[in-house]
Amino acid sequence: MRLSSHRYPRRPAFRGLAGVVAVVLALLTGCTGVEGTATTAPIALSGDQAAVAQQRGPAVLTESRPQRLRIPEIGVDAAGLLDLGLKPDGSMEVPPDGSTVGWYTESPTPGERGPAVLAAHVDWAGEEGAFYDLHELAPGDEVIVDRADGTVPLFRVYRVEQYRKDRFPSEKVYGDVPGAELRLITCGGEVDTEQGGYRDNIVVYARMDS
Repeated sequence: MRLSSHRYPRRPAFRGLAGVVAVVLALLTGCTGVEGTATTAPIALSGDQAAVAQQRGPAVLTESRPQRLRIPEIGVDAAGLLDLGLKPDGSMEVPPDGSTVGWYTESPTPGERGPAVLAAHVDWAGEEGAFYDLHELAPGDEVIVDRADGTVPLFRVYRVEQYRKDRFPSEKVYGDVPGAELRLITCGGEVDTEQGGYRDNIVVYARMDS
């Protein structure tokens, strides 16, 4: 099963959608066959960074790799987030098992301006995957990301959508935004018995709250 993905240009402070190249993301088993509260406030911006944040939108954090994802409402607590890059054929790497959550390294890190992309399997080898209950999230639910620099930004869900893979709205999902956001992505919907895997993708949208 596939969904459209984007390559984000690398820039020192921010990464946007300008000049992106479409690539293909394939999540395996289940897509062909992913509790706690924030204890550290996000770091404050100063100097040029603060001026940029004021001009571009809500305050954001500097780049720092995500290390842990917690979604209390559906019992997700995934440590050791895996870096997901691109394969030589242009498709996105996928988590190697059902319990691992991956961060797409061509997207911003969670807390930076823009949509950070985290992906995981809905199921794997007949077992529930880390994002098995992702579709049950609702606006207001918390998503917590522990980052390598010690900051623990809190995000709140504001939208949950289900899209057919052949009509995936790439610009809506991956398009540039003024603040720090998350996109949590897995597979869902009906199983395609002819092609194998699921027909749809579940996408959760969340904004950094603190």
